[in-house]
Amino acid sequence: MPVFHKKQEKVEVPKNGDGRISTLLLKNLTFHYPDGYHALKNISVAIGQGEKVALVGPNGAGKSTLMLHLNGILGDGKTAVTVAGMPITKQNLPRIRAKVGLVFQNPDDQLFSPTVFEDVAFGPLHMGLPEAEVRMRVKQALAQVGMADFGERLSHHLSIGQKKRIAIATVLVMEPEILVLDEPSAGLDPRGRRALINLLRDLPVTMLVSTHDMRLVEELFPRTIIMDNGQVVADGETAVLLSDDELLEKHGLERP
Repeated sequence: MPVFHKKQEKVEVPKNGDGRISTLLLKNLTFHYPDGYHALKNISVAIGQGEKVALVGPNGAGKSTLMLHLNGILGDGKTAVTVAGMPITKQNLPRIRAKVGLVFQNPDDQLFSPTVFEDVAFGPLHMGLPEAEVRMRVKQALAQVGMADFGERLSHHLSIGQKKRIAIATVLVMEPEILVLDEPSAGLDPRGRRALINLLRDLPVTMLVSTHDMRLVEELFPRTIIMDNGQVVADGETAVLLSDDELLEKHGLERP
């Protein structure tokens, strides 16, 4: 996988083995906040089906702003972002939001129902799915995150690690094309962190994970994207990027 610095090459739409296009394609994505701050500058990235990719960079690099574009929370409705072959436009937004499973750093931002079951069932219920299918999806999602017996538990009584697993289940239940996580290992003790790493490794879904946890990056992600000052400054094999001390130091990163 190529590594590039500063100026980006034009990103072509890669095809998977079965001929389908990328799960996620960003092409010259640029974004200004209302106060004029230029947060994203011509971002071009393609992520293929099944890839697990880390997104790293210093605070203020634009990582969170980028992630909020992936399901239309931010953006102007133009076609700079494409998910599963669909541009993020107003008419596509409901389908896009089902395909992009966005998991926030603080799980309490996603858990608001009395019980775990109700939290996980919220999305499919509001899609209008039949009760039997909702129950089946919730059961499968909880099993995927190792929380099969927690359906009747009170969400606010869970540990931070358990809450993070439930937050992941709330998006897996929607059967997303890509899982997008913001700082998933933040606040976890060593046992919870190890459990999370094992969970993310085993999930058979395309993944983009923003993190400052460089040990997590080294262990879990074959590919890493480095952002700084609203730009992608490097994109390539994790082992190659993490061995480049000059690159890491320049962009506020350290070897794990």
